[in-house]
Amino acid sequence: MLKIQSKLKLNSTFVSRLSTSISMPECDFVPNKYEGPKYEDVSKTKRENLTKGSPAYYKENLLIHQGHKQWLWDTNGKRYLDLFAGIVTVSVGHCHPKVNAALEDQIKKLWHTTSIYLYPGIHEYTQKLLGKFPSKFNTVLYANSGSEANDLALYLSRLYTSRFDIISLRNAYHGMSPYTMGITNLNTWKYNVPTAFGIQTIMNPDIYRGPWGGKNCRDSPVQALRDCDCGPNECQAGNHYSYQVQDILLHCAPKGGKVAALIAESIQGVGGAVQFPKNFLKQAAQIVQNAGGLVISDEVQTGFGRTGSKYWGFENHEILPDMVTLAKGIGNGFPMAALVTTKEIADSLGQAAHFNTYGGNPMACAVGSAVLDVIDEEKLQQNCETVGTYFLKELEKLRDEFEIVGDVRGKGLMIGLELVENKKTKKPLNLDSVLSIFENTKDMGVLFGRGGLFGNVFRIKPPMCINKEDVDFGVYALRESLYKESKNRQ
Repeated sequence: MLKIQSKLKLNSTFVSRLSTSISMPECDFVPNKYEGPKYEDVSKTKRENLTKGSPAYYKENLLIHQGHKQWLWDTNGKRYLDLFAGIVTVSVGHCHPKVNAALEDQIKKLWHTTSIYLYPGIHEYTQKLLGKFPSKFNTVLYANSGSEANDLALYLSRLYTSRFDIISLRNAYHGMSPYTMGITNLNTWKYNVPTAFGIQTIMNPDIYRGPWGGKNCRDSPVQALRDCDCGPNECQAGNHYSYQVQDILLHCAPKGGKVAALIAESIQGVGGAVQFPKNFLKQAAQIVQNAGGLVISDEVQTGFGRTGSKYWGFENHEILPDMVTLAKGIGNGFPMAALVTTKEIADSLGQAAHFNTYGGNPMACAVGSAVLDVIDEEKLQQNCETVGTYFLKELEKLRDEFEIVGDVRGKGLMIGLELVENKKTKKPLNLDSVLSIFENTKDMGVLFGRGGLFGNVFRIKPPMCINKEDVDFGVYALRESLYKESKNRQ
């Protein structure tokens, strides 16, 4: 147990500095010596030749040179604990040896033919992937990104149902293609271009910021602080929010509630790791499916065991969707994606020709197959459950200690920590303070993500191979940074 010194009174709570520091965990991997372009030259290219729509993440941005498992090295040789996994993309660890070997073996034999020919890899991988799903799912359509997969899911739902309207959630993020921009409902990602024709949005079922929900409403080791009247086996918030779906069918959809689909993340990612109330998604899915619509589960960030208790996020909600979209962790950083559905639905594409040049290519299938093997062999789903729960409970201590930590939420290694001016008003912490904490954790060697509509949520979605020692160091760096910022606010 760590000793504490220098108590500091802040907002009626005592915040204390740790007298014992925690060192970065050891790593026996030695990165190669960097021999590439200078930092100044790379920065100039970023500034003058790449899009301004993708700004630098830090004041002095990182120039990353090499990665191994949960670790990254910059060109100066400094090591960082990666708790964001390339935006929830590196599932089994940077440059995992087995995944690397599978890709290296494949590129010696065959890079690309497209799906106009048969090749063994797509057969082997498809069967292995479908083996992770309920028996209802028997067809896979391959793509290269989450945007593509979600775009195809919308298109396919409209073809299959002969309906047009799609229901999505406010605060959702589903991609940046013209189609998916319509179902991405965060103004920070939207341009002044029409994209949402036929899209109906419902109130975000946010237990922390929404009108309903409280300490009994989350499927999480950490609950919201506010009270609610829900009993052990009920969630009134879930009932209230799911009624918003029914209201869309009654007032906004074509007569008879004719919608093509409902699309939802299992836990919102870019929106700040927002968890829905218990029963919300189950009831919402039933409403849409009973009206003849389809349910699309966006598992781009929550799939492949990341939530710990289940392999797919939708299983935590006790729903059986009609389509599931996959990307990011499916390839551990290799560009690949998939839409998993039934043959009946997929065959709607037979009305014309459908083709994806790189979807399901030999290299992607080799990588995807190795990723599935590593998740099973190294018991990474179980690791997400054990280490993720430990992580959440440690972060809960920070929430109880610091007035500027308003909420901690999540499941497995899909975690969010929301920063506020104070717990009573829940006003988002000013951006200067958020960035100060963010920069300080980076300087201490820990990389977090940021998200949420106001950019005030620390997104914690590391490679699924991290351990409790990594958690202790990450929490220590965050606590020291919170302490420093709280002291400055006296």
